[in-house]
Amino acid sequence: MNASSAARLQIVGAAVLFSTGGAAIKACTFTSWQVAGLRSLVAAAVLALAASVLERARLRPTWRELVVACGYAITLLCFVLSNKLTTAANAIFLQSTAPVYLAIASPLLLREPLRRSDVGVMAAIAVGLVVIVFSGQAPLATASDPALGNVVALLSGVGWAATVLGLRWLAMRDGSTMGAVVWGNVLAAAIALPIGGPPEGDAGSWAAILYLGACQIGLAYVLVTRAMPHVTALAAVLLLMLEPVLSPLWALAVHGEHPSAGSWMGGAIILGATVAKNAIDRRGAARSP
Repeated sequence: MNASSAARLQIVGAAVLFSTGGAAIKACTFTSWQVAGLRSLVAAAVLALAASVLERARLRPTWRELVVACGYAITLLCFVLSNKLTTAANAIFLQSTAPVYLAIASPLLLREPLRRSDVGVMAAIAVGLVVIVFSGQAPLATASDPALGNVVALLSGVGWAATVLGLRWLAMRDGSTMGAVVWGNVLAAAIALPIGGPPEGDAGSWAAILYLGACQIGLAYVLVTRAMPHVTALAAVLLLMLEPVLSPLWALAVHGEHPSAGSWMGGAIILGATVAKNAIDRRGAARSP
């Protein structure tokens, strides 16, 4: 197997691990703040070890890494909170609205121009967002307050857009992004654990926490960072689209969670628009001299 094929399998493995987050979070009897804090605490330890062993990276943060880490911490916290409140489908689909915020912010912060095709993609994603939010998801045992959860999921999308912008900024200036990921988890744990209080859960919940931190975040990020030098950005993004496709299916299989028809429809619109944007970007890059 050549390096490119192995890297694609690593990206697929990461996407599958990422996609299990919603189902694993819902399996925990801990509160949402406890899950968020413990998950990030384990992930920070795993990623710090991976960074020191695999990349020989220093762990003392720069101010730029801490700025980016703040955006990532918001993403981590809001993703867990939204998964406890709304369906896994809505949580991941609404987080996937991040390209809208990226298209708005990139011209201002990174001086990257907004193209006509970006406006069309933003409009399509906005339509998908409206369809999900107004589809009227009924409360479920695994989704106690879908309306509030949808709002938090949107904040997760904003946080993820800020994270992507920040990681790109770091890559352009420092060439390394792992530090921001480690410290984002540290900040998320530092915020969530005091709010959540002393955790009390069964063995299954503790096992889920270890899985979430070590595998769903830690191992997945290691796979992505190891694979990226051997695959194109477009290939990586498209393969990672498996996450929002699989996430609701895991929740359905494990918890019997049934999103509304509007959630599926809005999610399909958002994912389709995101794939289209990546394809358009790829063609534009190919035409550039």
